[in-house]
Amino acid sequence: MQHRLIWAALALSTMAAPAMANLELAKKNACMACHAVDKKMVGPAYQDVAKKYKDQKDALAVVTDNIKKGGSGKWGPAPMPPQAALSDADAKALAAWVLGGAK
Repeated sequence: MQHRLIWAALALSTMAAPAMANLELAKKNACMACHAVDKKMVGPAYQDVAKKYKDQKDALAVVTDNIKKGGSGKWGPAPMPPQAALSDADAKALAAWVLGGAK
């Protein structure tokens, strides 16, 4: 019984690690200055982004590209500055996290 509890705790901690890592990545790169998980700020809520792109087959590529190149007009008048210094891997990880509802 104890072994099952240990394995369950280990599984949960490894499942939570990528989400926490991506939240930390978003904080580290100042994404949270304009975005929040569940409410509109300067930019859209991450959960709203996930809803908008949920049925789009190329959503990961589109959102990754939006992060890297920035843009305007998709979510209102405030432009999103390009995050060109962000590595492709980090941009893709952030996009995947956002498309997953930022959980």
